[in-house]
Amino acid sequence: MGAKKKPKDSQLVIRINKAERDEFVELCDELDTSAAREIRRFIRQFLKEQSEKGGD
Repeated sequence: MGAKKKPKDSQLVIRINKAERDEFVELCDELDTSAAREIRRFIRQFLKEQSEKGGD
């Protein structure tokens, strides 16, 4: 089966423009995904890219 997933045990609260939030959620629905899933994907990719740069 697939790789074992880490439990989701924390939250990140952000404030964004309502219109942008609504557009994002609507697009996620159209793409059969969730806003949370796409934000988690962005965070993982961002962390990966930064670790590949080597950081300070």
